[in-house]
Amino acid sequence: MAERETMERAREDAREGKSPSTQAGEFVREEIDHIREGKHGARSTKQAIAIGLSKARRAGVKLQAPKKGRASARTRKQASRDLQKAGSHQRPARRRSRAASAALKRESRVSASRGALARQARASARKRGATARRQSAAKAIRTKGRAGLSAAARKASAKRAHRS
Repeated sequence: MAERETMERAREDAREGKSPSTQAGEFVREEIDHIREGKHGARSTKQAIAIGLSKARRAGVKLQAPKKGRASARTRKQASRDLQKAGSHQRPARRRSRAASAALKRESRVSASRGALARQARASARKRGATARRQSAAKAIRTKGRAGLSAAARKASAKRAHRS
């Protein structure tokens, strides 16, 4: 079950007319925080994101299941099941719930590190192709404003200098 603050932030995003994926981002952030706090781990960054998206769907965010060819049949089926469960207050089976929690507790915490998240974001961006990357960069320019953009450029430059 998602935390009350997360639900509230997602509702606020919905009121502001933001996309379902933005609303779901709040749940993903919560999951990443849980892993960093040590509540549980995840086998990979992808799994951490998947848990967050599942929570979002169950909390009522209208985030559609991935289309055929985008994800496995099992993933798509689970996503549509999560969507159907939105608004239902059926308690999960205790034994199953505990088993899932215990399994996650045994997993690594590294999946929510800054490096792991950066790698995941880069891989995901590469998959989308150059046009999509260019469009998202153009949107960043529109939404950040001049000051935000120059701050981002300074940050990137500092990072490059630090690496070499």
